[in-house]
Amino acid sequence: MKFKLKIKGKEYEVEILEKEGEIKVKVGGKEFSFREKEKEPLAQTIFPKRDFSKKEILTPISGVISEIFVKEGDLVKKGQRVLILSSMKMENEICSEFEGKVEKILVKKDQRVKEKEVLMILK
Repeated sequence: MKFKLKIKGKEYEVEILEKEGEIKVKVGGKEFSFREKEKEPLAQTIFPKRDFSKKEILTPISGVISEIFVKEGDLVKKGQRVLILSSMKMENEICSEFEGKVEKILVKKDQRVKEKEVLMILK
């Protein structure tokens, strides 16, 4: 696509080319290239890319640990409630995404945690 553009009395010839996710724009003889950014799934924008073989349970939001329902050595099923996180006067159940044995609990009752912080590790 070619067209002419007039800015502050000066005329520019503009050409836009698109090929395989790359966009090239030529303005006044100078060429600029842009690549389209691949959109990540919503889950990837909320949680960082993770190695699910590590079986880390993360907190989705900042808050305070109100209650812990498991201890190190306990067997946990996928979807099982492992703790309560209080945030903005609401109690949020944190459930395990994995099945396994609780290897390490990294938080204590009444502890403040940040979003995406590792709460416990299963093996």
